Amino acid sequence: MLLKTRSASVSLAVVRDLRERRPQATAEEIARLETDVLSGFVLARASAGLADGTIRSDLSNLEQIRLWFGRPLWEMEPRDADSYFGTVLRQAPIGTRLCRSQALSVYIEFLELRFQAELHTLTGHVARCPLDEMNRPRGKKDARLRIPPTAPEMNTLFSGWAQELATCRKFAPHARNYAAAQLMAAVGLRVNEARTLDLADVKWDLGRFGKLHVRHGKGARGSGPRERMVPLINDAARTLRWYVEDVWGHFGGDHSLAGAPLFPSERRWLNGLNGRIGYDALRSSLAAASTTHLPAWTGKLTPHVLRHFCASQLYLEGMDLVAIQELLGHSWIATTMGYVNPRELHQVGEKPQVTWSRRGSAGLRSLYELAV
Repeated sequence: MLLKTRSASVSLAVVRDLRERRPQATAEEIARLETDVLSGFVLARASAGLADGTIRSDLSNLEQIRLWFGRPLWEMEPRDADSYFGTVLRQAPIGTRLCRSQALSVYIEFLELRFQAELHTLTGHVARCPLDEMNRPRGKKDARLRIPPTAPEMNTLFSGWAQELATCRKFAPHARNYAAAQLMAAVGLRVNEARTLDLADVKWDLGRFGKLHVRHGKGARGSGPRERMVPLINDAARTLRWYVEDVWGHFGGDHSLAGAPLFPSERRWLNGLNGRIGYDALRSSLAAASTTHLPAWTGKLTPHVLRHFCASQLYLEGMDLVAIQELLGHSWIATTMGYVNPRELHQVGEKPQVTWSRRGSAGLRSLYELAV
């Protein structure tokens, strides 16, 4: 404003801002900015240590919202979020709603931190999250409780499965699937950890029982693979030795080649190596064996349930939670506690009890430490 001074009084006058006003951004400029923002978002999340799968999931959720909205997400207002989460995703699972809202919140926060000035200069918009305390999806995505079969039921399953190997049409694939399931039930491997093992990852001479070098362990909160050494307790060493000596050679692989998979598929690559067994093959074979040899059990038997079975049995036999946490490769003890769900501790009308002695617990713990 301009001040004009007169002899007796002071008056005010309105002065126009003569700075050149920026013309409206073109569609090409907006599209270029949106591409730059997404590229920066991916790089920033990778720098934070998130796994590729986690970043892809966030981008997929953002893409679904962007496809519905039809414009850059920085233009979303609370009323748009009301319409999307209250109408489009009204009947969607709570996990989907929470993942979409989390991805949108993080993306807008990234805009506020990194591109706020550029965005306002180019488009006139101010990045603001369209989700607030009134419309943000509520709830939490808890892991579904998995009650594994009891030890007698698992013995029935594997006994019947072992007898089936003598009469099955294709011995090698059936024996491979049987050995992988036995391994997952014995030491609590995840299905991806089992299928990505190499033959050289079996360290027969380490520790009292031998060890597995798990190179593709799952990291906490999408932080990427974490390696660990798993002792071959619960007769896992005997199962693996039988499999390697009597079954593995049926696939025609060369054990001297680097990267030879422990659980190969029947397909052979040009470099002479067999491919790795897939997720579906392990899951379907376990489900079929459960249907055939454990028909009385009504639950769905998956590789992850075998992991719960391993944790539950070790807990019942006296191994403390810290030792089980180390075996399973959990970052948090609370995660391990969710895996211990033996049916013996969930009898209706009874108070959960554990009946082992202090001496027995200490003995099994020391046995694990000796193996490690």
